[in-house]
Amino acid sequence: MQKTQLFDLDGKVALVTGASRGIGEAIAKLLAQQGAHVIVSSRKIDGCQAVADAIVAAGGKASAIACHIGEMGQITDAMSKIRSDFGKLDILVNNAATNPFFGNVLDTDLSAFQKTVDVNIRGYFYMSVEAGKLMRENGGGAILNVASVNGVVPGDMQGIYSITKAAVINMTKVFAKECAQFGIRCNALLPGLTDTKFASALTTNDSILKHALQRIPLRRAADPTEMAGTVLYLVSEASSYTTGAAINVDGGLLS
Repeated sequence: MQKTQLFDLDGKVALVTGASRGIGEAIAKLLAQQGAHVIVSSRKIDGCQAVADAIVAAGGKASAIACHIGEMGQITDAMSKIRSDFGKLDILVNNAATNPFFGNVLDTDLSAFQKTVDVNIRGYFYMSVEAGKLMRENGGGAILNVASVNGVVPGDMQGIYSITKAAVINMTKVFAKECAQFGIRCNALLPGLTDTKFASALTTNDSILKHALQRIPLRRAADPTEMAGTVLYLVSEASSYTTGAAINVDGGLLS
C-alpha cells in the first residue's frame, strides 16, 4: 500500500511570518520538511536567516526576507520580491503578532492599542490581500491565520490582544467566503498556552501559570512544534474541502 501524498508540499512556495522563533519557526521547518520552499520572515533578517540556514542544512529549501507587518510598505516590498523571485505564492502563514500591553483593559495605553491593531489586524489583512492577489493570478492557494483561543475567550489582562485575535477569526471567514471562487482557502489556527518567548509573561510567572494550567485538561503548556501539524493539514491537500475553519489546539481549554 502506497503512503498518502496528501501532506506533500513539493513545488510549493510558502511564506511564514514571525518565523524567526517559536511557533513560526516550528511551522517553517515542518513545511520545508514536507517539500515546500519556505520564505522565512520576521522583522529582523538575522533571525530569519538563521532559521533558513538551519532548514537548508537539514536538506530543505528556504530563503529569508525581513518584513515588519506593521509597516505596509514593507509588506508591499516583500510581495514584490516574492513575485520577482518565484512568480507565485502557494501558502501564506500569518503568524507574526504583537502583544505589548499586559494589564487591566482600563489602563491600556493608546499607543499600545494602536500598535496591536496595526500588526494583528491591519498587518494580517494587508498581507492576506497582497498574497491573495498573487494566488488569484496563479489559480489558488492557502492562507493560514494564527489567531488564539483568546479570540474566543478573552485572556486575563490581555484585552486588546484578545480583541484583535477575535477580529482575525472573523477575517479568516471573510477571506474564506470571498476568495473561494479563486481557489483560495483560508483557515485559522487557535493556539492555547504555548511555551514561547512571546508567551513569557504567562509561562514565567508561577502564580499565573498555575492558574492557567488548572483550566487546561492536559495540564501543561504546548511545545511550539505541537502547533505545526495542524498548520500542515490546513495548507495541504489533506484539507482541500476545508475553508473558513478555526481549529483549537489548546490542550482542551475550550472543550
